[in-house]
Amino acid sequence: MIGKLTGIILEKNPPEILLEVNSIGYEVLCPMSSFYAMGEKKQLSLYTHLSIKEGAHTLYGFISKDEKTLFRELIRVNGVGPKVALAILSHLDIVSLMNAVANEDDVLLTKTPGIGKKTAKKLIVELKDRLEKLELNSQNHQNIKTNPNTNSNIKQASAALQALGFKAKESERMLAIINNKTLSTEDIIRLALKNK
Repeated sequence: MIGKLTGIILEKNPPEILLEVNSIGYEVLCPMSSFYAMGEKKQLSLYTHLSIKEGAHTLYGFISKDEKTLFRELIRVNGVGPKVALAILSHLDIVSLMNAVANEDDVLLTKTPGIGKKTAKKLIVELKDRLEKLELNSQNHQNIKTNPNTNSNIKQASAALQALGFKAKESERMLAIINNKTLSTEDIIRLALKNK
């Protein structure tokens, strides 16, 4: 297996780069998060995952080992192939993805192209326990737990606010200052509308 490559970037055509390593050019598919982290670098090290399917050997590359680890967890989910996993990591950074799974935020996951409601729910069910036990290298990604303010009433209130026309981020902001977990969904909505 090819686990890591270090070389010179010859071409960048998102989501693909051409990386020259010892006079050999490797075509590597990368999530957009890796492209942003590359910046204008000419020399690059990538953690890689080699996918072998009938008629194709495809290399996927990641700036960090944590991204590669998450990619491998994603492709273990039934129905999620490497291309969909790449799209998820392009759409969500590591912290956002782990928080979305921990807080069962299927709405955020469905904003990724190719992810429907059914797949989003499957990702949450299959990844929740695995991601909690996952050992990541960066301190920023460790110990991500369920948000204590997230309960079923808050989630229902968020869905109701979005049905009323508020954007997801706007409804999150409105609900963020409500920390009384004993309130009913209706009371939460009433308070959130006052916070508007």
